[in-house]
Amino acid sequence: MPMTSLYEHIDIPNVDLWTFLFERKDRPWPDNKEIYIDAATKRSYTWSQVKSTAIEFGRGLRSQWGFKKGDVLGFFTPNSVDYAPVFFGVHYVGGAASTANPNYTAKELAFQMKDSGAKGIVTQLPMLPVVREAAHAIGLPDDRIILLGDGRDPVGKAKHFTEIKHTGLLGALNLGQTRVDPQKDLAFLVYSSGTTGLPKGVQLTHFNIVSNIAQLEHVDRFNGLYHAGGLDGKGDKQLAILPFFHVYGLTCIALAGIRMGIPTIILAKFELEKACQAIQDFGITFASVPPPVVLALAKHPAVSKYDLSTVKFMNSGAAPLGRDLVEMVWDRLTIPIMQGYGLSETAPTLTKGIIFDWKRYNGSAGKLLPNIEAKIVDLEGKELSTGQDGELWVKGPNVFPGYLNRPELQDVTFSADGYFKTGDIGHFDEKGNLYITDRLKELIKYKGFQVAPAELEGVLQRHDDIADACVIPAHDLQRETEVPRAYLVLKPGVARNEAKAEEIVAWLSSRVADHKRLRGGVRFIDEIPKNASGKLLRRVLKERAKAEDRAAGAKL
Repeated sequence: MPMTSLYEHIDIPNVDLWTFLFERKDRPWPDNKEIYIDAATKRSYTWSQVKSTAIEFGRGLRSQWGFKKGDVLGFFTPNSVDYAPVFFGVHYVGGAASTANPNYTAKELAFQMKDSGAKGIVTQLPMLPVVREAAHAIGLPDDRIILLGDGRDPVGKAKHFTEIKHTGLLGALNLGQTRVDPQKDLAFLVYSSGTTGLPKGVQLTHFNIVSNIAQLEHVDRFNGLYHAGGLDGKGDKQLAILPFFHVYGLTCIALAGIRMGIPTIILAKFELEKACQAIQDFGITFASVPPPVVLALAKHPAVSKYDLSTVKFMNSGAAPLGRDLVEMVWDRLTIPIMQGYGLSETAPTLTKGIIFDWKRYNGSAGKLLPNIEAKIVDLEGKELSTGQDGELWVKGPNVFPGYLNRPELQDVTFSADGYFKTGDIGHFDEKGNLYITDRLKELIKYKGFQVAPAELEGVLQRHDDIADACVIPAHDLQRETEVPRAYLVLKPGVARNEAKAEEIVAWLSSRVADHKRLRGGVRFIDEIPKNASGKLLRRVLKERAKAEDRAAGAKL
């Protein structure tokens, strides 16, 4: 029998995200409660300012651009206090936001914006040259670039979002919110790397997102979080160091925070001492983080300079977290670290830990959220028993309907009985805790960001000195994450030495986003192992990588 959530079934309203957040009748905090706060400048938005800014921007898109239901606006920007108010404006007029990694190259950005059909791109002044290059490549004019933050385009072609206001007849008519179908219309279009190397558009409907927020809200009450103050009655505050372009930061921080009325202190990017300073200055009570941040809290000497005693707990996700690190943080800071698990395709959260049993089940990814069911199956799709490792299949209201413009993937993505095939290997224990042990898919997860080996192989094979390439994940103990490592066959006569390896690493780094760099290094081999049909035998090289690392003194 499928594993079902141990939580009570909850009623999830069939409404769009705007209605769920801004038209609710039960909001128990005032209009002037601060929701989004910039950690550096202290610039902030109250709840009512988020709503009014979104309405103004949305109406401006509609009147100035003719932006309409179903249109897509791209986002290519680090975290900003302006980020959420602007994408809420997109939702107000029935559009979808397609968020992209701000470390992308112009070519990578152009692919996503073209594939998503974006009508424009939101960015910040430092990223403007990359955005202009990408926009020109896909035929978007400069006036379809919008700026967030405090910077302005010195040329004046890209408008600041505050300049996108309603004008003319449509403005005078003061048209209201565009109505959408929550079950069918998209709120977000995020991209997930495919094993073929081409990212796929993950369609997340309003109902998918609303469902996951409601599921998280229900579980977080068990963890002592709520607008009224949680465990100490003083009011919770969360730290936003996860990027909002990533579905983890998007749903679990930017969206869940405003739904629960919890002030969100925003950092443009993660810097350890700035994060610790913000925790101390603002009295942060919880944070959602990836494993490398947990590693820093456990080991970095600078952490000892700050008072982090207001933190009740942290949630870790995006990649597996070692049990020892969790214990080290507890021993050093007495902060519980609970793990969760999810994917872009599940909006994202499927499981989450509970504060009162975090230590007993350290190493697990927690229990299924409400209204989700799952099963563990073998390679033939046969359901396995409790405790047996197999592929995790899930079903629930937060599971996406499919990939954008890729109907041919439906049958391999979903089972005949409607389960999403996650591609991750694990098992449930007798108490319903999920343990993820391996990955069926070939994706490498560097600090939670997906890296498709085939994409890097395709780039490497364009190098004049490379005859063949295979990229696999290696484990980096210093960063506590997977990193890409390349095994290369060089053309005859090319020297196989450290200088050549460094040259290839630098060459690739100039052609891909930062998270795709070969941080695991380059190894030269005589032949890439393949099966009779020519398929790369990555597992052979994965085992070789483990052996090499053990020989080098790594404790894996």
